[in-house]
Amino acid sequence: MSLSSSKVAPWAEIETQVGPEPEEPVNPEPPPEPAKEGQSEGKFTERSEIGIGPDSPELPRPQRPLLDASKLLAHEGRESQPNWASGQSAERLPPLRQESKQLQPQQPSSPPTRCHTNCLEKPLSRAFQRLGWCVGSHPWVFLLVPILLTAALGMGFIYLPKEEEENLEEQYTPIGSPAKAERRFVQAHFTTNDSYRFSSTRSSSETNFASILVVSNTETLLESEIFEEVSKLDQAVQTLSVRKENGAPIHYREVCAKYRTFCVPSNPLLYVWQRNKSLDLKTFTFPMHNFKNHFIYLAGFFGGNTLGDAVGQNHLLLETKAMRLLYYLKTEVKEDREQSKEWLVHFLDEFYNLKEKLAFKNIQVVHFTSLSRQLEFEATSMTVVPLFHLAYLLIIIFAIISCYRFDCVRNKMWVAIFGVVSAAFAVMSGFGLMLYIGVPFVIIVANSPFLILGVGVDDMFIMISAWQKTSLMDSIKERMASVYGKVAVSITITTITNVLAFYTGIMSSFRSVQYFCIYTGTTLLFCYFYNITCFGAFMALDGKKEILCLRWLKKPDQKYSSLKKACCLPFSSVPDEQGTDIHPMNLFFRDYFGPVLTRTMSKFFVVVIYILYIISSIYGCFQVQEGLDLRNLASDDSYITPYFNVEEDYFSDYGPRVMIIITESINYWDEDVREKLEKCIENFKENDYVDRNLTEFWLHTYIDYMKRNGQEPNDKDTFMNSMSQFLRKFPVFTYDINITSNEIISSRAFIQTMGVSSSTNKKIMLLQLRETAEKCEIPLMVYNQAFIYFDQYAAIIENTVRNIMVASTAMFIVSLLLIPHPMCSLWVTFAIASVIVGVTGFMAFWNVNLDSISMINLVICIGFSFDFSAHISYAFVSSTKTSVNQKSIEALYLLGYPVLQSAISTIIGVCVLATAKAYIFRTFFKIMFLVMVFGAAHGLIFIPVFLTFF
Repeated sequence: MSLSSSKVAPWAEIETQVGPEPEEPVNPEPPPEPAKEGQSEGKFTERSEIGIGPDSPELPRPQRPLLDASKLLAHEGRESQPNWASGQSAERLPPLRQESKQLQPQQPSSPPTRCHTNCLEKPLSRAFQRLGWCVGSHPWVFLLVPILLTAALGMGFIYLPKEEEENLEEQYTPIGSPAKAERRFVQAHFTTNDSYRFSSTRSSSETNFASILVVSNTETLLESEIFEEVSKLDQAVQTLSVRKENGAPIHYREVCAKYRTFCVPSNPLLYVWQRNKSLDLKTFTFPMHNFKNHFIYLAGFFGGNTLGDAVGQNHLLLETKAMRLLYYLKTEVKEDREQSKEWLVHFLDEFYNLKEKLAFKNIQVVHFTSLSRQLEFEATSMTVVPLFHLAYLLIIIFAIISCYRFDCVRNKMWVAIFGVVSAAFAVMSGFGLMLYIGVPFVIIVANSPFLILGVGVDDMFIMISAWQKTSLMDSIKERMASVYGKVAVSITITTITNVLAFYTGIMSSFRSVQYFCIYTGTTLLFCYFYNITCFGAFMALDGKKEILCLRWLKKPDQKYSSLKKACCLPFSSVPDEQGTDIHPMNLFFRDYFGPVLTRTMSKFFVVVIYILYIISSIYGCFQVQEGLDLRNLASDDSYITPYFNVEEDYFSDYGPRVMIIITESINYWDEDVREKLEKCIENFKENDYVDRNLTEFWLHTYIDYMKRNGQEPNDKDTFMNSMSQFLRKFPVFTYDINITSNEIISSRAFIQTMGVSSSTNKKIMLLQLRETAEKCEIPLMVYNQAFIYFDQYAAIIENTVRNIMVASTAMFIVSLLLIPHPMCSLWVTFAIASVIVGVTGFMAFWNVNLDSISMINLVICIGFSFDFSAHISYAFVSSTKTSVNQKSIEALYLLGYPVLQSAISTIIGVCVLATAKAYIFRTFFKIMFLVMVFGAAHGLIFIPVFLTFF
């Protein structure tokens, strides 16, 4: 998540010019050559290659440029190199480099007073110089040890789960959510029996089931001909059977949930019609139908309805477009549960054969089971595997293009390829270590290698660029010490900020987010470690090749003609040892982009564009949908996608049936208590998301029963003694009352929710019902098994805001410690806030929900925003130019291309996910693309312009 060029700390170079002078110069040498004639303002005069002696004439103050990542920006003169070998053996570890005597300006001016916070920058740079010297001295050790470590940690992949199911509830619902506590209470106080008296609304957890949605090709399903087709489908499903491993068959009747001795009907109206096909289908009422003094509950079984005249509290069902067939299976006993799963798998395998065999003419059908989300989610992970190869190929091509030089000695094509391999080593080591210690591997972790690949090569670009600025005349040890000293702060600060951004994700309430952040943060640390060890060692070995090639080119020997091919193909230009290396893109930012951007008219348009950007983003923030739509866990071509589409189109009027639980023992026979309880029930009925006519409460029925029998409901003994006779007459309430020692410990009622198709409505409904329960004088609790997933809608914003705040605070502290200019911290904070608002707002325009997956990306956004803004703003405030426009142009000249290159490299790493068939991978690309575009826009356009206003 770092700037591929700007990671070479701008402050590491600039502070050298404004810091205190040492008492004695190091390595006195002859004075440097004079600057080139006609050198314009904004270009740089630097010290000679060897050094500056105490008698050197005074020259204009050198304004040394920031060193960037894709290419350290070339200077007009030569950058001085420390003489590590002066006065000491080449094998000895050199003393810490001291600062050379500073050149004095011809027209001295007092530098501005600054508050410096660079307490860590210089010690870190010195430590890296020592490390670079060691790597240059023993490259094979630093190359082979990380490779052996990778091989050892890579063995952890043997623990990669292959067939183990990923628990969707555990990974994608909040840890410690209220609904999970409510479920534990329900399981502890209420029982069910799916082998004799099954009721889906009374189950505390999701039961095994198969569901078929039937959609009519005509205006209505309520035709005998269509019901005949549906009946054939129903019978075909119920005749399915699968054989056990021992050969014994498993029939539907053996695994179906039962009411008394019969399988629970798949559709109550269809069940009635199958027993009397002469029934007039136009006489049924909705949502309840009284059939021979038995009420049939039809809500949720029919959708796309046209209702007629009212019949009591119901309405005539004139037309209906769709119907649901639900096949509930036994779940409570382990053996029954396993057999049910075997039957469901067989159902999924045979369903398309059933459709083809029955050849429907009047209906269309889609299907789904309780296993479908899990099975399709596991299959989704396989769709992304082929994209790994494409991603690595694209990054290798990009690395070669970025690091290729026409200079045949300095060409770093093979070094760039090894840099990509080093990133792969980091993935193997990081993932292997996590698998060794038992960190669960969840499917969204499969996004991590794409991100690591795009981000991990940034440090490689930095080190190659720093190497290109060293002198071919110096030893490998000196060149490596110089490279490491220059890149120390930048690659360290971006690694720290990126790793901190990910590790703050461990605070999330979603386990999937925690595991993703642990895997990615740890792998980024390995990227950092391998870049400063094995990649540096490979670069040092390549440096030896440079020396051999240069010697041969200067004095060719025909005996070694093959060496020329190794050095100079496909181009044969000989390097200029004293030449400079300015990338054309840097010149573009200095000579074209910067001057145009700093014009008055351009600034006006930039301000207008930013205002439109921030207004659009804020508007979008209020339009973002919250929560993970479970259909998005499957690939786009999955069979569950059309199922959920039909369900949303026709069955969204009614939501889950919610339990209202009286959690403590109360005096139900006390009329005052009953009035308080009735008042609470009435408050629930008045809720906009509750159908007041579909409330079910055993106490209402019981009081009516006692009054019809002339019994006194206000007498405790009569109330409790009549309970057993009441439950025999109304057995449906048996599992709604928990009676222990002739005392009602707890009981429950049911309300029907409606109009909760959107995630926003689900969240509001859930919060309002819980609030109503809390306000009641009677201790109440509300629960439905769907609340386990609904809780994510209430938790996602809280988690996102908390993670962003903690990560942003960490970035601010790190910037104060490692960037020697507090003003930069303010601009970093501004950029982080602006980019996060922009990404969040535009998520809504790109149909991306705020869920656990996008929350990861918003945390990542913080690290990228830091990288894009910190270096640009510091280059501006540290510039010695007198004009704010010139300061802005200089900042773009030094760091414009690095910002652009970093964005491009990361986008290339994740762009292959745009072709993925799964939402979770495609979302990762979408948000990373927004982060890169908005982050680069702030670094290249908004911040350079806004800085000129202050």
